Amino acid sequence: MHIVRTTSDNPDFEKLVTQLDAYLAILDGEDHAFYSQFNKSSLLKNALIVYENEIPIAIGAYKEYDAETAEMKRMFTLPEHRGKGIATKVLTELESWAKEENYKTALLETGHLQKDAIYLYQKLGYEVIENFGQYQGVETSICMKKNI
Repeated sequence: MHIVRTTSDNPDFEKLVTQLDAYLAILDGEDHAFYSQFNKSSLLKNALIVYENEIPIAIGAYKEYDAETAEMKRMFTLPEHRGKGIATKVLTELESWAKEENYKTALLETGHLQKDAIYLYQKLGYEVIENFGQYQGVETSICMKKNI
């Protein structure tokens, strides 16, 4: 298993984004159209792909929120590879990359039904905060923050 730093226009990243969006469409239900407008993956210059035997199995990315804050985006592991610590590796690598680029804080948003994701983020030191930006007032969003 190895992690590759790339951009969102990498075909392997795009392939897994398609699967992520299909998964979220089911999970989000009626709210999917609202969330999808904020999850456009084009032009993300900081994207990761995890490969196992040269097959892409997980992704993650971040974008600048402000000069000191990176917003973690597009975290996804193929269902058959979950429970193996891959998402932890992705998020840890994203945080390291963001630190290299002098970001001090990481933000993220996830849906309230994504219990496994919420647990993972809390386990890795993220704390629930008041919803930021476009998520203010959105009851189905959980926003989190961590100093990196």
